[in-house]
Formats: sequence, structure tokens, C-alpha cells
Amino acid sequence: MELIRAENMTTLRNSGVESRQLLVKGNSGSTRLTVTRVAMVAGAVNPRHRHERSEQVWILLYGEATLLLPNGQKDVLRAGDVVRFAENDIHGLQNCGTTPLEYIAVTSPPVDFTKSYAQDWARAVRDSKT
Repeated sequence: MELIRAENMTTLRNSGVESRQLLVKGNSGSTRLTVTRVAMVAGAVNPRHRHERSEQVWILLYGEATLLLPNGQKDVLRAGDVVRFAENDIHGLQNCGTTPLEYIAVTSPPVDFTKSYAQDWARAVRDSKT
């Protein structure tokens, strides 16, 4: 059994996106998954990306967003929706609503998201529009 206290969780931030690291290598002995709770302010974008060796599930807790898919494709996600990405699936998210949104992300095998949150997401979004 493993109990992870809130004070042992870190939060990664980038361009209006906050990812609370609920269960990660740094606070857990799990070798099978990463669990994060992601909050996005209105207008924030998590740019298109992929996880080469992991699948990921998003569970939208509240809010509404545009799911960013390959080749400029998009879809709408609403509170209660669940989406699964196989390894190498291109995906991203934009909060197109006027209120914050939150979702839980479960990734297996685990991913350390520290490096991705250190990238310049605002620049990636600008570059994708040119």
C-alpha cells in the first residue's frame, strides 16, 4: 500500500496549464503508470505532441475543450468525456471556453513530464499557425 500526501506532489506549469503530479516516479514506487491532474485557464493550449512509448487516457472533469488531432483535425471534449491515445498518437488540447477546465491524465508506462513542461509551448503554438 502506498499513500501519497498532497505535500509530496509537485505542480508543473506552462502557458496557463498546470499539471499536478499526483502519482509519479518522484513520489511513488509505481513502475506502471503516471497520474496527473491538469488545469487549463481559458484560452490555454497544450500543443500537439505524442508519447512514443506510452498510451494515455484523459478524463475531462469539467469544462469544454478542443481536442487537437493530426493534420489540423479537431474535435470537442466536454465534461465527462474520456479519450484514449495509443502510443505515438498525436494529440493536444485547447481550452476554448471562458472558464477553467480540468482533466485527469493516466499514462502507461509512466512518463516524466518535466522536460515537456520546460519547453516553450507559446512558441510551439505560434509556429503551428504559420
